[in-house]
Formats: sequence, structure tokens, C-alpha cells
Amino acid sequence: MSLKARLIGAGAVGAVLTAALLIAPHEGEVRSTYADPLVRTTVHPLGIPTACFGQTGTDIRMGQAYTAEQCAQMLVGEVREVLHQVDTCMPGLPAGPRAAFTSLAYNIGAQNLCSYRLADRARQGDYAAACRGIDSVVYVAGKDCRDPANGCSGIVKRRNQERAVCEGRAAR
Repeated sequence: MSLKARLIGAGAVGAVLTAALLIAPHEGEVRSTYADPLVRTTVHPLGIPTACFGQTGTDIRMGQAYTAEQCAQMLVGEVREVLHQVDTCMPGLPAGPRAAFTSLAYNIGAQNLCSYRLADRARQGDYAAACRGIDSVVYVAGKDCRDPANGCSGIVKRRNQERAVCEGRAAR
């Protein structure tokens, strides 16, 4: 079954489906829990337990496995939550910026996104400047992902797609 069909089966429609289809290819789908080495804490020195489409949290434990449908349900639930946070932070966004900023918030956290200057610009209605601001969100664990030596170039590709969707230059 295709990812889109699984997401629809999990209840995704409209903005949630659009954002989930933007997010999923960049997160990748891993149906068993793994330690994400990019997110280390004192409690999880090897990395935070992560599964499916980048899901983390107290219900994700090492050694668990998930079905494709469970992963789709988790993605849809989390995208709904993040979309609500984006709508609260930046009310009235047009469809393209809304999908792009939901993807960005899913990746960096809605609280972080809402503290960025690009969120201020979106709230002021300057969507062109807000979309351009996506280009500046390219650091992971203090590393500039524009430098190929840092091994995180996927972030730059993701930001390029988010900006294209934000500006209406790419299919949502």
C-alpha cells in the first residue's frame, strides 16, 4: 500500500496530508526503534529512542517494532499536533507556507520555529521573507549542514524543498 493511502487510512486529509507527504520522505520510515545519534542526552548517551517517521517520546522504547499502519498513525497524529502549534504561532498562513512551516516545525520543534525571525515575518504577512528565512535553518548539533564534510546535507535538501513549497514553486 502506498504511503499516501496509508496516511489517508490513518485519517489524514487536507493540510495534515499535505504536510505529512512533505515530511515523510525526509524523515524516512524505520519500523523498529533505533537510537538517533544526532539527539544525545545524559539519559540517552547513544541517542534518543526513535521510530517510524522520526517519532520520539516516552512511549518509544528500544526493542519495539511497528507496522506500516502504526507508523502512519503516529505520523498523522504528530503532524496534527505540530500543525495546530504552527497555526497558533502563525495564524492565517496560506497553504504553501503552512505546509512548509509544519514540516520545519516537525523537524526542529514548534517552539523553536516560533522563536525565529521568519515566524515574525510570517505573522506580519511578509511570506516572501518568511519563506527565504527557511534557508537559514541548516544547523544540526552545531554543525553547518551546507558543509558536505559535516554529513548532514539531507537537511539542506529538505530546506530547499520546504522553501520551494512555501513559495509555491513545488507541488505540495
